[in-house]
Amino acid sequence: MTGRKKIIIILLAAALMLVPFGSSAMAKGSDYPIENSAEIMAADFAVVRPLQFVSLVTGTVVFIVSLPFSALGDNVNEAYTKMMKEPARMTFLRPLGVF
Repeated sequence: MTGRKKIIIILLAAALMLVPFGSSAMAKGSDYPIENSAEIMAADFAVVRPLQFVSLVTGTVVFIVSLPFSALGDNVNEAYTKMMKEPARMTFLRPLGVF
């Protein structure tokens, strides 16, 4: 193996090891806004929450219909989480105006 190939492999390995640090640094900077405007809160209450409630009802119906298949695939908990738990949390437990 030539010296140039070794340098390329070392640089590639170092770059691959540093990628997770960059993504965690970006995630650390994304906090919820401290103050929301009245317009954002009103839009959340009037538009987004009703749509999320419809999503929750639809997800519940789909979960019940797909329950036999989820049981056969041994992923009932995953289906419950994605189709019912997360939409319910986003509809009822999320602070108003925080997306």
